[in-house]
Amino acid sequence: MMVVNHKAKQYLLIALKVFILTITFGYIYLKITQNESIDLKQFSKNVFLWDSKTLLSLLFFLLLASANWFFEILKWKTLVSEVQNISFLTSMKQSLSSLTVSLATPNRIAEYGAKAYFFEKDKRKNILLLNFFHNSFQMFVTVLFGIIGLVIVFNKHELPLSTSKLILGLVVIGILIIAGLAFKKKQLVFKGLSLSKVKLKFKNLPQLTKIKALFYSIIRYLIFSSLFYSLLLFFNTEIPLLQFIPIIFSMYLIASIIPTIFIFDVVVKGGTAVWLFSFAGISEIPVLTTVLTMWILNFVIPSILGGFYLFSYKPETA
Repeated sequence: MMVVNHKAKQYLLIALKVFILTITFGYIYLKITQNESIDLKQFSKNVFLWDSKTLLSLLFFLLLASANWFFEILKWKTLVSEVQNISFLTSMKQSLSSLTVSLATPNRIAEYGAKAYFFEKDKRKNILLLNFFHNSFQMFVTVLFGIIGLVIVFNKHELPLSTSKLILGLVVIGILIIAGLAFKKKQLVFKGLSLSKVKLKFKNLPQLTKIKALFYSIIRYLIFSSLFYSLLLFFNTEIPLLQFIPIIFSMYLIASIIPTIFIFDVVVKGGTAVWLFSFAGISEIPVLTTVLTMWILNFVIPSILGGFYLFSYKPETA
């Protein structure tokens, strides 16, 4: 009877993996083929010229995308070491597999459960919390640089909102956040973890761990911003670096704070990018093409690798 149950569990796990991979790659296919804003023939023409300059550029883009994920994986390895020491390879498998599972979910929420799945049950609550900290560090950097970018953009361009209204809006958001933190007994993200407990656990993290996580988050932010700028140049768009920086900072902030259903995530990011870069006189097509390429480099390719790791993964305990 135990053998039958074990076999049934194995078949169920395989079926679940196949289902996840089918949903993920079906989602990727639909995102690429049904994006009406981008001419895929023109996109292919721009990318696949296959001269030496293009090949070197593609290699450079892949290198930057790999560096982005290198620091993402290193950050996860650093934080999860508070619960269990894992190798860089193990951290890579967990990070990429959780990306595959979460890609087709709203705001990639399934990443939390996917990463916790790799650990024993008694460690999963701590893993969920560490993943929350992992994402919070990146969000902190995005908000910090984004506010600076928005202030510069609103000062430089004639936008519907004045700087005073922008600052007022940020103050209101800050008050709402502080008000939320006042309810210590309210549950935050995980069952059984109040805001006060989350704060205590964060405080108990070693200072060096927090410094490393913040440093890796900043490096990642600078890397994918550099990748976006390099792609714009590759698609024959001229924009001074000093003009680009506040716009890209603003774009990442706005795109990150807008809740999105998975079907519309690229559309939201693309629309935000088109709107902001229009102030710099950049046309729609190169911006949308850059957004699509960023999505392929930073999500599609890693999710394919994650799909391989996910399908070959075998739980240590039955």
